[in-house]
Amino acid sequence: MAAGGLLAGNVNVAKASVKSASGVNRAKNFGLQIYSLTVRNGQEFTNDVPGGLKRVAQMGYTSLELAGYSVEGKVGAVPIAEFKKYADDAGLVISSSHVNPPVREYTKENIEKAKEFWKTVCEHHAKMGCKYVIIPGQPSTRSTEEVAAVGEGFNEMGKISKAAGLQFAFHNHSGEFQRVVPGGTEPVRAGGGFGRLPEGAKMIYDGMIEATDPSLVQFEMDVYWTVMGAQDPVAYMKKYANRIRVLHIKDVAILGESGMMNFQKIFETAYANGIANFFVELEGFSVGTQFEGVQGCADYLLMAPFVR
Repeated sequence: MAAGGLLAGNVNVAKASVKSASGVNRAKNFGLQIYSLTVRNGQEFTNDVPGGLKRVAQMGYTSLELAGYSVEGKVGAVPIAEFKKYADDAGLVISSSHVNPPVREYTKENIEKAKEFWKTVCEHHAKMGCKYVIIPGQPSTRSTEEVAAVGEGFNEMGKISKAAGLQFAFHNHSGEFQRVVPGGTEPVRAGGGFGRLPEGAKMIYDGMIEATDPSLVQFEMDVYWTVMGAQDPVAYMKKYANRIRVLHIKDVAILGESGMMNFQKIFETAYANGIANFFVELEGFSVGTQFEGVQGCADYLLMAPFVR
């Protein structure tokens, strides 16, 4: 399995005790994907958004990546202007936002619909002072032709984003590390003698990067889902140093507890590449509340000697 994402270099890090904003080491820069607070029932956060954001800042987070945007101009049930005020009051910068367009398949017939939607997205997010607008859901990529069409669609949304002063990017899960072939109807697996792949097989993630314009489209690598796709996030960051510009920092549950993610090497490589935006995302945990899990992740990063 992926050497840069697994075991080697794992550091045993004690948890920090962060009691108030005044006690936080503000020299460290890492953000939170707010999906971490709504992934289950989420009432603790949604019932008191301003209070919840202040708690996030007190833990040591310095920025936010949004989830739950709607084209009506809301983040969850909160109007974007109001949400921004809450973030400002908490001392948190809204740096990024996850938004899925209304289409999964990109064709000549529906691209205009996606573009019109994206214009509204960019208008709203520019008002929030956001830097990145990121698609987090895998589009339809069953063949190399579909991957190329996705690239064309991303380029169009990248143009709209750039015109609004924003940066378009794509966030992966594990499915993008499957391979497809020309004319295919689904991802393919190695078969036959010595595990040979069919002729023309291409990794979806690589195909997306190659099909997009570097001046318009960047990538947010989710390091955990990359490892779940049996790939090495460190190798990918080195291979595409000018394309992977944002990271999701994630583990099975609370950061560092599984022992399977080599966060030291991941951070070292990211800093060497000049990556400045890191967002914790907590998707799975068996005990405690979302806030307790998010606190645990912040404690790990605050005490990790390799995190700046």
